[in-house]
Amino acid sequence: MACLEVCNEGKFKEDEEGTTNTLDGSVDMHGRPAIRAKSGRWVAGTIILLNQGLATLAFFGVGVNLVLFLTRVLQQNNATAANSVSKWTGTVYIFSLVGAFLSDSYWGRYKTCAIFQIIFVIGLALLSLSSQLFLLKPKGCGSQENPCETHESYQIALFNISIYLIALGNGGYQPNIATFGADQFDEEDHREGHSKVAFFSYFYLALNLGSLFSNTILGYFEDEGIWAIGFWASTASAFAALVLFLIGTPRYRHFKPNGNPLARFCQVLVAAVKKGKVDMPSGGEELYTEEKKESSNRKILYTHGFKFLDRAAYISSRDLDNHKQGLQDPWRLCPVTQVEEVKCILRLLPIWLCTILYSVVFTQMASLFVEQGAAMKTTVSNFRIPPASMSSFDILSVAVFIFFYRRILDPIVSRIKKSDSKGLTQLQRMGIGLVIAILAMVSAGIVECYRLKYAKKECLHCDGSSSLSIFWQIPQYAFIGASEVFMYVGQLEFFNAQAPDGLKSFGSALCMTSISLGNYVSSLLVSMVMKISTEDHMPGWIPGNLNKGHLDWFYFLLATLTSIDLIVYIACAKWYKCIKLEGRFEDEEQEKQENFKV
Repeated sequence: MACLEVCNEGKFKEDEEGTTNTLDGSVDMHGRPAIRAKSGRWVAGTIILLNQGLATLAFFGVGVNLVLFLTRVLQQNNATAANSVSKWTGTVYIFSLVGAFLSDSYWGRYKTCAIFQIIFVIGLALLSLSSQLFLLKPKGCGSQENPCETHESYQIALFNISIYLIALGNGGYQPNIATFGADQFDEEDHREGHSKVAFFSYFYLALNLGSLFSNTILGYFEDEGIWAIGFWASTASAFAALVLFLIGTPRYRHFKPNGNPLARFCQVLVAAVKKGKVDMPSGGEELYTEEKKESSNRKILYTHGFKFLDRAAYISSRDLDNHKQGLQDPWRLCPVTQVEEVKCILRLLPIWLCTILYSVVFTQMASLFVEQGAAMKTTVSNFRIPPASMSSFDILSVAVFIFFYRRILDPIVSRIKKSDSKGLTQLQRMGIGLVIAILAMVSAGIVECYRLKYAKKECLHCDGSSSLSIFWQIPQYAFIGASEVFMYVGQLEFFNAQAPDGLKSFGSALCMTSISLGNYVSSLLVSMVMKISTEDHMPGWIPGNLNKGHLDWFYFLLATLTSIDLIVYIACAKWYKCIKLEGRFEDEEQEKQENFKV
């Protein structure tokens, strides 16, 4: 397990009645210390997993075919529709930072999840109503053969309001529900600590199972032009998720919000600058360690590195005079824990930056993989396979590899290491995810080479222009699914474990922001490649007619860039120092610090 796992099982804090309380500072709905047997654990965790599955089904019920809705119903051209979907998807993930900020600072995770889920349901209901009453005219329109008529500006505005309410609701909810689910397990308890690691795998599995239903059943209805049923089904699913979430209220564990983190960060930077000329002692001596008594967050122990920031916690003669007078200026003197919060985030950023290129690879599954599949043989007998439905193999791969990792690979690695470190560390798993992502791009490139070999070069509508079966795409989808299990699940665990107690939702939001930036970087990379490759009147690598381009070269370019990213990632992972929380045995921390490396 990661470096936050504790081995002091059996050490409990008892209340006056002799009932065991949690050790991580969590409280119940009334603000009292949470009782282990009556709160959290897998009862609350299972409710949150079901909630996630239903909410994901609702979200992808809209998102998976949004580009088709824009072209068939709103009469946008392909380029405009693709651009609109990219902006909408990016906005979803940007809103995750808003949700994380409100959760960590003011509302807490439960209230934030509830409020944004209500916004999500309202947005879906508004979309369903506006589509049925205004947009799907004449009745029965919206299929490939029967596009809809033009619409009034107020109808388009109503549609945009509804989908961006959906973006706000889902974006603000997603990073908090993952962290809130992890909150239900006390990582200071050995058994619950293991359950917390398992929760992230099952959380990602629930997300994929929800999207599987959306991609198949709802996707089929929407592809056939039955949009109203698809949108109302998404609304019903989101409403059921909200009701289920509220039913679990008495069982949840909570962490109190910790105030505005931006102010705490600025205080450290300003205090360090004010003492920029102070001669600092070596080590962590003479640093201010006192914490506010009302804070329920665990203290973070001093770590070496970013020495300049240590000045913010250095006790000067002026600070001593202020203390004697009962005064304390937080913009001049900050406790070690507050300084270490800033250090933690600064150490996370290089790792986070290395995950963005992986997200570039991941986004190809919803764009270029689909275009590549459309240009292959998509028929089996008289049945046509929608190219977008091939993503089902990605979801099946996720399910298989979650089982393979948890039940087979993890126990084997634990026996080989002969330690209680619980198999591969999060950083090691993320590195493996990058390696598998490289294999996915190589596989896609090889398939494209053979697709071009059996393709008709001259064609007006090039769908199905190659005799190579679309099922040859299965390996690249399977590789992407396997890489997700190692990268995204490991990433969720890593940022949750390494973020300070007052910034857990922010840690989860970093994962979503990585996906968002991956979309933007992918669009930028495609634009750059097309601009360079279309010089001298060449068709370019990714033209409208893929049979005249070199999509394989683009895949191999991504494989090369990801290989470079892997090298940089390994260097960053070796440099990384994990968070050190109060109450850990020093020898245990030292051992886990070593195990944490790639």
